[in-house]
Amino acid sequence: MSNAQTMYALNLDQIATAIRNGGNKRTILVQGHMGTGKSSLLNTLAAELPTHTACYFDCTTKDLGDISIPKLAMLDGDGSDYVTYATNEELGAHHEGPIILMIDEYGKANPAVKNSMLRLMLERKIGSYALHPDSLVFATTNLGAEGVGDLLPPHARNRMTVVTSRKPNNIEWIEWGINNDIDHTLLGWAKDNPQLFASFEDIKDPEENPYIYHPRDQRAAFVTPRSMEAASDWLKQREAFDDQTLTSLLMGTIGARGAMDLMAFVKLADQLPSLESIKQDPHNAKVPDSAAAVCMVVYRALAALEKEWLDPWMDYMVRLDKEAQGMFANGVRAPKYSKQSMVFTNRKFTDWCVEMNYMFAADKK
Repeated sequence: MSNAQTMYALNLDQIATAIRNGGNKRTILVQGHMGTGKSSLLNTLAAELPTHTACYFDCTTKDLGDISIPKLAMLDGDGSDYVTYATNEELGAHHEGPIILMIDEYGKANPAVKNSMLRLMLERKIGSYALHPDSLVFATTNLGAEGVGDLLPPHARNRMTVVTSRKPNNIEWIEWGINNDIDHTLLGWAKDNPQLFASFEDIKDPEENPYIYHPRDQRAAFVTPRSMEAASDWLKQREAFDDQTLTSLLMGTIGARGAMDLMAFVKLADQLPSLESIKQDPHNAKVPDSAAAVCMVVYRALAALEKEWLDPWMDYMVRLDKEAQGMFANGVRAPKYSKQSMVFTNRKFTDWCVEMNYMFAADKK
């Protein structure tokens, strides 16, 4: 990826805005690192545009016959036969209203599929069908530099607007994770390890970062935002597994080095005070000794807070060190924090803001 592409790489929110405002005229091709959430764009747009039908077309599993097949039709009047084409319903051409069509993994499609999709991308037509004029079309592909077969010919790129999605940093991913039920142990691990979200393009020797994908290394598994989400699913079931089983599952999800490091955090998480103890006795509930454990307590609370026990949490939170209190305040202030209004209207929180000279309540929307 060139320096200019790196400098002007967009986050997924910015890309969704571009598709929403221009995707009915011009197909945007989103290229980026594997596992960074490109596929989530369809869900984001569908939630923002309930009048549109979401359609998903995975190019990796398709051949030319999966796009359209010939069918016999008859002219009205003289009864003459002719051939037309029936399109795959996944392309959404049969919908009368507007659609959001995501053409996933376009770079991995075989050449015939790539070429047959170009008219749809350029003219919004496939066979005898035309998409509704308000329909949005976008495609995704991985970076060619990753060496996973996603190199596109110039004539294909010239028919689209190509934008590069950037990997989230650890703070951005944590903010997303708090709102998306990611295990607090994983959030704490991400806080202490920003290198988990680095790009292989920033390092020469794969051993400089043993966690992430590198095209010069044959790691069976590695850390990406997608594999971190999968690791979270395993961690939520950890009571069902012994340590050996859980470690093996994590190794197959985020790689050997990542699994071994994360298991150290898992053992630390087992020493955290229960949420019930904080709710019932916030003045005496255990405060962990290590900074990493305190971090996990804060992230767990941000994800799980409910109005009924916000007061006890505030009583407990003020017993933590100032860095941990600031971490909680920053989490609450995050633009997409789903419980923000609930916290901002809590009297103990606003009193604490005034006492600590944190004027976060002024950010209330």
